[in-house]
Amino acid sequence: MTSGALSDPSTLLHRFDRTFRVWRYGVGHSHLLLRSRKDGVEDSRLDLHFEAVDSMQLVTRYEGLELHTVDDSEFSRVYEESGVPQKWRETRLVVRLRSRSGTGYVQCGRVIADRHQDDEGVSAIRDVVWSLRPSGLRTLGAPVGDPGPHRPG
Repeated sequence: MTSGALSDPSTLLHRFDRTFRVWRYGVGHSHLLLRSRKDGVEDSRLDLHFEAVDSMQLVTRYEGLELHTVDDSEFSRVYEESGVPQKWRETRLVVRLRSRSGTGYVQCGRVIADRHQDDEGVSAIRDVVWSLRPSGLRTLGAPVGDPGPHRPG
């Protein structure tokens, strides 16, 4: 997933005006959960799920979290460092995490944000407010069959 030359700003995928914390990572299912709990302003919990996680670089807390694309060189660097086979490149994306309190990235197969009225467990019904998978990025600019990194419009 790419956004242009190094001098170009990355594409903003989604902005959350909330504070998220790293909540859980499960190695067996390669699932990362960032959570924003209810507070005096927000009346619901917001969970950010990263599925099929291959690599990540995180801080423990993100204030005012923004999800961005990465440029061609960072996309290639993450793939080289993670050791993910070239044949899986089409099924993965790299999401840059930016906030007032730190940055990071996650290389994964899908991202889902869902809202919950309770502040702890898992609700029976998911209220998905946003999601992204690699095919969603291809529709932003590059042809679906393009085997190389994709450049959102």
